Amino acid sequence: MTRFIDQTAIVTGAARGIGRAVARQLAAEGARIVVADINLDGARETAQACGNGSFAVACDIGEAEQVSALHAKVKADCGRLDVLVNNAAIVPFIAWDDVDFEHWRKIMRVNLDGTFLMSRASSDMMRERDYGRIVNIISNTIFAGTPNMCAYIAAKGGVFGLTRSLATELGAYKITVNGVTPGLTDTEGVQETRHKEAFEFVEMLQPIKGRNKPEDIAPAVVFLASPEAHRITGQIINVDAGMVRW
Repeated sequence: MTRFIDQTAIVTGAARGIGRAVARQLAAEGARIVVADINLDGARETAQACGNGSFAVACDIGEAEQVSALHAKVKADCGRLDVLVNNAAIVPFIAWDDVDFEHWRKIMRVNLDGTFLMSRASSDMMRERDYGRIVNIISNTIFAGTPNMCAYIAAKGGVFGLTRSLATELGAYKITVNGVTPGLTDTEGVQETRHKEAFEFVEMLQPIKGRNKPEDIAPAVVFLASPEAHRITGQIINVDAGMVRW
């Protein structure tokens, strides 16, 4: 398919995991990918795998100046922005009794503030052409209330609300804003935390058995980012093999 020919897409946190899978599928359908990640080496690997003139930019999405510099480069090098996928996030494993304000702000700074900063800058570019797709990677933990993730769930709940409100604000400019809530997914990041111990329990709750892979999440994201989804906005698609139904 060639749904994204001549389009430019920013995917944050795409050095690995779900972001990388999304970037590669968008590129396979013609998009030029701007891989934004604090892991520049990994971002460069993703950009090289994507081809189409894709390139990597080191960016801490919680820093307003870095987000502005990223968008200035996109405008200078690409001249347009069609798609933003807000994927970058910190996923902690920490009991409520150990959550202090420093941890709370660390999670909010990236997971919620970063989504705001990226959406603010990207939507301003998109409005110049009266076209855009913003897809936010949220999490099914906002429905499940998963333990040891309080600040993360609060931040992702904020992204859930931001998704719906931005859809209202940006609809007049033909910019859609939607979200995807993945379930527990077998990524490098998950394998580096105690979340990896939960796969057996989570699979018991899934009507469709097996571990979710990044490539299982990407098709829903890419559809919402496509021209075909022009009448869909303010919606959330849950991709977790049926663990949560709402």
